[in-house]
Amino acid sequence: MTLFHKLLLALALLGPGLAHAGATLLVYGDSLSAAYGIGQKQGWVTLLEERLRQKHFDYTVANASISGETSSGGASRIAATLAQHRPRIVILALGANDGLRGLPVAQMRDNLAAIVRAAQKAGSRVLLVGMKMPPNYGPQYTRELEQAYATLARRYKTAFVPFLLDGIAGKRDNFLDDNLHPTAQVQPLILDNVWTGLAPLLKRERLQ
Repeated sequence: MTLFHKLLLALALLGPGLAHAGATLLVYGDSLSAAYGIGQKQGWVTLLEERLRQKHFDYTVANASISGETSSGGASRIAATLAQHRPRIVILALGANDGLRGLPVAQMRDNLAAIVRAAQKAGSRVLLVGMKMPPNYGPQYTRELEQAYATLARRYKTAFVPFLLDGIAGKRDNFLDDNLHPTAQVQPLILDNVWTGLAPLLKRERLQ
């Protein structure tokens, strides 16, 4: 048996999931994913790295989130980011700053669509994470923004988490003094929200 054939046999014996060993998971968001106002080690993305290790998923987590980022900014840099990291999975969590600035929902939807298409074209699976606005932005705007995420998830057949801050928003104690950014104490809850959409993706990747 040649060395090449011995190597092939060894790879086969190691079992499913090896093809993606050491693959990259890219988090592509804004300050909510960049651990704004708290220690980096306390943020949900770092907690995600720990959970992946605990559950024996061999992924490197790359956090390309930027505080203040809008969907437009995200769309403008997605090609370079994908080329740099070559992720197997992209967690897309943008749009909160579009909403807070009252930017047109159609514009946000088009930008997010461009990011999703770029990621899928690069061979990445996408988890789209939605946002919601406070009621003071008006019922029509808040409804349209929320629905934009669901529409995109259906159109591009992505995994989907409807609201990053589900069970957290609306409770003052869950936020820093700015009443916008979650405290360190609730970061595990944010991770739990993301995990509901991510876990099935990870399992599908492992089976391939």
